[in-house]
Amino acid sequence: MSEIKISMPENFAVDEAAEFRQNMNNLIAEGNKNFMLNFSGCTFIDSTGLGVLVGIYKKCNEINGSLILNSINSKVMKIFELTRLDKVFEIK
Repeated sequence: MSEIKISMPENFAVDEAAEFRQNMNNLIAEGNKNFMLNFSGCTFIDSTGLGVLVGIYKKCNEINGSLILNSINSKVMKIFELTRLDKVFEIK
């Protein structure tokens, strides 16, 4: 099971979310289904970014793939905890 590692943008908000969604959809369409998202450089995420992640998570589940979130800093992690998405995603 090879996974594709993707570095998340510093600010994962409206401007970056649409392009990220398109890139992920393209990767899935090419047959990829296992992803590790590296949040080490990400300092902000908004509701649009969270929505994109949920959509990608659902697609990965539908094709028996995986979406792992990695290296989330405490500020961004607080957003995942407040929205209870820390219970949905596999976070390492």
